[in-house]
Order: sequence, then structure tokens, then C-alpha cells
Amino acid sequence: MALVVIVTRDVAYRYRGFLASVMLEVAPTVYISPRMSPAVRGRVWDTLSDWYSAEPQGSVVVVWRDLNETGGVGIKTLGEPPKELVEVDGLWLVRRMV
Repeated sequence: MALVVIVTRDVAYRYRGFLASVMLEVAPTVYISPRMSPAVRGRVWDTLSDWYSAEPQGSVVVVWRDLNETGGVGIKTLGEPPKELVEVDGLWLVRRMV
């Protein structure tokens, strides 16, 4: 189980209620869970994805520890262009995929 952070921007109010029911809201629209299993993270992502496909407004970013990804961080996004971490000359950079 790993720390999961979700940040939302300009999404429907139901996102806030749902996320607050499964995670701690540490700042407006910023949610954390210190020990969320991959299965629970997947179900939360499925719910957010379904809602977003029905009402595509704003954006959602989910970040978690994933030792198999560059920098040990997994990232999923809804709304904005997808992003991925890449390593270039020993630096970690965020690439926006258009």
C-alpha cells in the first residue's frame, strides 16, 4: 500500500464528496490517502473516469508511488493532456503528451 494524492480542478461537486468519503482532504481539492491499496486506487480511478467521460469538465490528477515507473511515481490524468515522467541526463522531467 502506498501514498496516493489526487488533485482536482473545475470538476463537478460530486467528485469532492466522493473523494472526501475515501480520502483525507488536506486542502481544497487536494486529497491524500497514506495507505491505499492498488485495488482501491483502481476502483476510485474507474469511478472518476466514468464520471469524467459522462461530463468532461476540469481535470483530475492522480499520483502514487510506483517503483516500476520512472522516478518511482505513477501518474494518471483526466482532462489536461496526459503527462509522463521521463529521465533525461539524470533529471526527472514531466512530458506533456499532445
